[in-house]
Amino acid sequence: MGLLDGGEAPVDDGPWYSYETVNTTLHIYKDFIVPLLKNNPIIENPMDFIKIVSKIRGHPMAKAGIEFALWDLYAKRHKQPLYRLLGGVRDYVESGVSIGIIGDYDRLIKAISHYLDEGYRRVKIKIKPGWDIGPVKRIRKEFGDIPLQVDANAAYELRDKHIFIELDKYGLLMIEQPFHYEDLYEHSILQKLIKTPICLDESIKSIYDAMAAIALGSLKVINVKPARVGGLLETITIHDYALKHNIPIWIGGMLETGIGRGFQVAAATLPNVKYPNDISASKRYYEEEIVEPPWEITSDGIIRVPNKPGIGVEVLEDRVEKYTVKKLSFKIQ
Repeated sequence: MGLLDGGEAPVDDGPWYSYETVNTTLHIYKDFIVPLLKNNPIIENPMDFIKIVSKIRGHPMAKAGIEFALWDLYAKRHKQPLYRLLGGVRDYVESGVSIGIIGDYDRLIKAISHYLDEGYRRVKIKIKPGWDIGPVKRIRKEFGDIPLQVDANAAYELRDKHIFIELDKYGLLMIEQPFHYEDLYEHSILQKLIKTPICLDESIKSIYDAMAAIALGSLKVINVKPARVGGLLETITIHDYALKHNIPIWIGGMLETGIGRGFQVAAATLPNVKYPNDISASKRYYEEEIVEPPWEITSDGIIRVPNKPGIGVEVLEDRVEKYTVKKLSFKIQ
């Protein structure tokens, strides 16, 4: 795998979270990014790569996959852990857990109890119309004032504002992405009606969305998914701008393998990351990890950042081959 050992584009098989898919990403790599790299063979650092591919509009996750690999290589060449090169200020990150829509109160309570026992420092539950106030009320009854937030994944409209006015009574850390995945304006209206911080996820695709959202008052927190915004350079740009405007961030994920998780962990060491992150232990999603060592959380809910060059874990290429379904073969010379 060579150069790209350390990179991952965590795209889905369909356009469910983003318009980017496995097939669109392969297309962008083969027909656009690789030819550009062949015509610009000297890349000194990840910033050079971003300049080279800037003429390609969109496709941030495709770009991020290769930018990540270049960051890993760049850090290894400088014999530095990646998090230090990024400006990280701690050698650990706080980990939270995200729980999907279970639809059954007893099963939800059992799941939360299990994850709290494992050490996760924050619980996030997904909500949708008909599964929102009820589960939050039940969680507060069972667990008291545990750190709790909800994620709507753009399932509501402004006419549903009464739901969030009611949720405002339950001391939530934040309400994530209640309205449309491209909206900034209607979120600004809701934020004026409630004290609970609104956190935007899908709506923040770049620094330009972040600047507009902050100017409009659409949010008080940003969930930055490095792959969603196009890589670590854009993550740092958003982080720095948000810090300047007293808007905290935290790091989200896209069900990355242990490779992509390494970049999440590095980003989560930045100084303006003020909440537990959606970075779970490898075993949460994978029976067999493709990196060594796998990512683990401690009993008090943190992930230790490896003090090794690059992302700090080794890719197990035999396992990557074992699970590969579709290959893209090309050479950059």
